[in-house]
Amino acid sequence: MSQGDYEGVLLIDKPSGITSHDVVDRVRRKLRMKRIGHAGTLDPMATGLVIILVGKATKLSQYLIGLDKVYEGTIEFGRSTNTHDAEGETTEEHPVPEMTEEELRAVVDTFTGDQYQTPPMFSAKKIEGVPLYKLARKGKEVEREARVIRISRFTVDRWESPVFDFTLACSKGTYVRTVAHDIGQKIGCGAFLKQLRRVEIDRFQIEDSLELAEFEDMEPAEIFSELIPSYQVVPSKVL
Repeated sequence: MSQGDYEGVLLIDKPSGITSHDVVDRVRRKLRMKRIGHAGTLDPMATGLVIILVGKATKLSQYLIGLDKVYEGTIEFGRSTNTHDAEGETTEEHPVPEMTEEELRAVVDTFTGDQYQTPPMFSAKKIEGVPLYKLARKGKEVEREARVIRISRFTVDRWESPVFDFTLACSKGTYVRTVAHDIGQKIGCGAFLKQLRRVEIDRFQIEDSLELAEFEDMEPAEIFSELIPSYQVVPSKVL
């Protein structure tokens, strides 16, 4: 089977601790081809669904990158970090007030709908060509323009102080760790994103994905059978 036979979309379950670009690099090495891309990043801490584009399917990125996404995760109250997640340095610590699940749900409900969100300093968003995280690592903070996001669903799945598990469905460009931070600010005790897993991208499901290590152990014929043809991913009129 030649490299030219590989074309389409792969659904990969990214493990924690590596970047989405690391996933692309590992797929490139496995398939021995350079024309590999992805349709949306995940933070290194996060796990879950990444859409990998293979061969001529890389041109589909513009049609897939804006799809809505669904996440499952855990938020912990009582501490804020500079990255808004568990990998950052603590910036504040406060006692967690007593809250019933009903009271927590009432706060969470206020975060649904269309709203403005300011990208965190520790993000890949660029200001004058420089990624914000590079400025943040130098201790610099610059003004960032807030942008409109949409959270269509945000549920409290389990509340056991000081942590709660949630499911969140949102639009492109939503920083879930910033949502966690903002909830902590609203309650007054601080909060950070402890865990995050992307389980859906539009109609694509985590259950249909391959673990990265599993993919790397597959034979060429097995990989070929897992590729989703481009015509099944986007309307034929855009191909």
